[in-house]
Amino acid sequence: MKPFVRNLLAVILGIAIMWIVGFLIVTGLVTSAVASMDAKPQVPSGSVLVLDMSAIHIAEQSSDVPAGADALLGGSMGQTVGLWDAIDGIITAAYDPGICCLYVKPDGADCGISGLEELRSALTLFRQSGKPVVAYIQNPSNGSMYLGSAADKFFMTSDHGSTSTFVGVAGQMLYLKDLLDRLGVHVQLIRHGKYKSAGEMFIRSSSSPENREQNLAMVRSIWATVSREIAAARVIDPAELDRLVDGLLLNVPEDFLATGLVDGLKDKNAMTDYLCRMADVSDAKDLSLVALGDYLQARTLSDGRSGWKIALIFADGEIVDTPESGSVSGDAWADLIDSVRRDDSVKAVVFRVNSPGGSVLASSKIKDAMEMLCEAKPVIASYGDYAASGGYWISCGCKEIYSDATTLTGSIGVFSMIPDLSATTQDLLHVGVETIGSGPHSDMYSMMRPLDTAELQYLQDSVEDIYERFVALVADGRNLSEDFVDSVAQGRVWTGAEAKEIGLVDKIGTLQDALYRAAFLSGGPEDFLSWQVVQYPAKETMMDVLNSLLGDSAAKPTVRMLLSGTPFEGLSSAFDALTVKDPSRVYARLPYAIDIH
Repeated sequence: MKPFVRNLLAVILGIAIMWIVGFLIVTGLVTSAVASMDAKPQVPSGSVLVLDMSAIHIAEQSSDVPAGADALLGGSMGQTVGLWDAIDGIITAAYDPGICCLYVKPDGADCGISGLEELRSALTLFRQSGKPVVAYIQNPSNGSMYLGSAADKFFMTSDHGSTSTFVGVAGQMLYLKDLLDRLGVHVQLIRHGKYKSAGEMFIRSSSSPENREQNLAMVRSIWATVSREIAAARVIDPAELDRLVDGLLLNVPEDFLATGLVDGLKDKNAMTDYLCRMADVSDAKDLSLVALGDYLQARTLSDGRSGWKIALIFADGEIVDTPESGSVSGDAWADLIDSVRRDDSVKAVVFRVNSPGGSVLASSKIKDAMEMLCEAKPVIASYGDYAASGGYWISCGCKEIYSDATTLTGSIGVFSMIPDLSATTQDLLHVGVETIGSGPHSDMYSMMRPLDTAELQYLQDSVEDIYERFVALVADGRNLSEDFVDSVAQGRVWTGAEAKEIGLVDKIGTLQDALYRAAFLSGGPEDFLSWQVVQYPAKETMMDVLNSLLGDSAAKPTVRMLLSGTPFEGLSSAFDALTVKDPSRVYARLPYAIDIH
């Protein structure tokens, strides 16, 4: 067989195998979903509601798709539960006579610190009903200590062998200049704002002083929130908690007990016995434990209620001009917002933003639609882990902005980035490229040569023009002077707590708080059980994910999946930054999704 024919057959066989695997994945997931729908969970009287953070993935919206790449590759089939659904379920359970208490297992949470902040608030609301919240950890971490400390009783394993990662907040920043130099890639970065570090990873080997300054301020602000709330819940002086953490004095379980961070040490069997007493049963076989995901299936929650309708619009993901799974498309979201505006049954809107930004063009489309919506109905913005750059652009005109204290927001700045691959093609790949153009600048976006002085100035002028518009939009939306906005802009990223102090957000509050406020402004009932919260867009299906992985937009989600759980997971956001799709080539985006742990 000739080599060409053999290679062609190999390619065809590879494509066929990919589609067969995709078909088997979807078939398996659909079968699992159908089976779970047929067996609707029950909630016997005296049940214990279980929030096991290792068994579910808390996302912005619920999804029929199991969480994580492991599920697609045959691993754990964790449930994906939307944040509002989780909160709604916890608060509903607080007044459900079938539920006697809430059992929280905070270990293994894969949501961001702001998501934990929201869940922690829901635990507090559950406790206000008079029912107890009990938490149990085995591997103390920043997240597990933060969530677990909201419980009435907080226990830790008595078994030794676990590793404490409760050592303070940290984040990593990747710098790729040395790698790109070896590959012959030269990135030409044009930006406005001394703190606008987006693209810096491609032109530096380490952070700029300004970028280090803002990131240090951010992690310290996040730790201040986390440590202050843990200390308050455990009745410990915050300075003493800092001393224990910074001195590495919290290691074995006895250390946590001696310092009052937990109420007791129990092994698994002792913890089960404790839950039996809470549920007033004598034997473990009579103990009814109902997982939160099962509880949501067993009980009809807000989407099925009749009453005062509030639209909850999610802008979750990177803002892009071309539709793409897991992202916020400018045209699609503008159309969605317009449909909510025209729906007379919707009395108020909460615009939930969890986005690092992206395309300026797409952000402008969404912003235009939001302005018309804000004129028609009360609109409250609620911020998740990120509401920065383009994420702030699209929401700064809302009537009020609620942010978690640990949200990363602001980043009011603009940049453009054009890689020069000429050295890569010539020196590394040994490919000759010859350009024929109609004029001296017709090939300036070809990436096959460096930009000249006039072209750099051309792009700088565009960046300056958009930055001035960004500042004006914020000043108008927040009722601030443009000079003041410029002074806190310059691309700087702030935490929600910091943003509250400088007027970029109105309140430190949760998604629940934003919904309460929207209901109040619309003249609706205060009792959230009377609301009908309708979520937009429709939740993602398994077929949507398959089409994303195998279709034209496969690059980003496939790379994310392959890198997930590896030491190179952070490169996923770098890949995103290099592949932002914006015809104008001007972006309003965070440098990358900063992994705070």
